[in-house]
Order: sequence, then structure tokens, then C-alpha cells
Amino acid sequence: MHAPASLTFETTLLVRDACLCLHAQRAARALARRFDVALKPADITSGQFSLLMSLNRPKPPNLGSVATLLAMDRTTLTANLKPLERRGLIETTTDPTDKRSRLLRLTPKGRSLLEKALPIWRNVHAALETVLSDPDRLRSELNLLSRSDSQDAKAE
Repeated sequence: MHAPASLTFETTLLVRDACLCLHAQRAARALARRFDVALKPADITSGQFSLLMSLNRPKPPNLGSVATLLAMDRTTLTANLKPLERRGLIETTTDPTDKRSRLLRLTPKGRSLLEKALPIWRNVHAALETVLSDPDRLRSELNLLSRSDSQDAKAE
């Protein structure tokens, strides 16, 4: 069986060079690796840092609001919370106003870990911003795509 005439090697090269999804995935992996390496002395990954930081709020957030902020489905978020809970970094409690909902809270140990990790994050982040020509524009464009994606998901 032969590939369709339109599926040429030139098409492969076009996708390699032009595909926004591929470029975003590669950049996301490179960023995550950079932060993972830097955060290793704090015994935390970049994903765990983001998750723990998302819990640093005046009032404990519910699972749904954290999932929305991190653009994760609830099942994935729950799986990512378990090791943090086992390490005593977070606590999950039932929402007293809605027994079906769970609230997530940093423990003192979790807050202490974030305090140790934050200067590392700041240093890596500052170094990255010097490499980018317009980091504020990049953030704005990425946020635009994120908002567009969440609006598309609601419409489905």
C-alpha cells in the first residue's frame, strides 16, 4: 500500500517547520527540563512547583479551580496530588459548604518547600527572560491560546 500523493516528505518538512503545536510542545518540554534540573535540590519538579504554587492562596481552593488554572483534567490533577499528599506537602479536606467538593491546602511543610524553591525559580525565570526578545508578548500570546482553548472546550 502506498502513501497518498499529498503525503510527501515535503509535507513532513512543512509540518516540522510550521506546526505551532509541535513547536509549543518542544518548547514546553525544554522549559520543563530546565526547571526540573534547577529545582532538583529542592526535591521538586517543575509541575509540582506549579501545582503547589497554585495552592498558595488566602483560602484553600477547590479541586476544580486548581484544575482549571493548571489546564488539567480532574483525574490527572488527583494523580499529581497523591505524591504531594504522601510527602505531607498538601492536605485535602471536604468543603464544609459542599460535601461533594474537596479543598486543597498547603501544609507548613509544603509552604517551607515552596520558600526553598522560589529563589531557584526566580533565578531560572530571570535568565530565561533575558534570552527572549519579548517575554511579555509571548506570555500574552500563550494566554490568548489558553483562553481560546478553554472557550472551545466549553462550546463542545
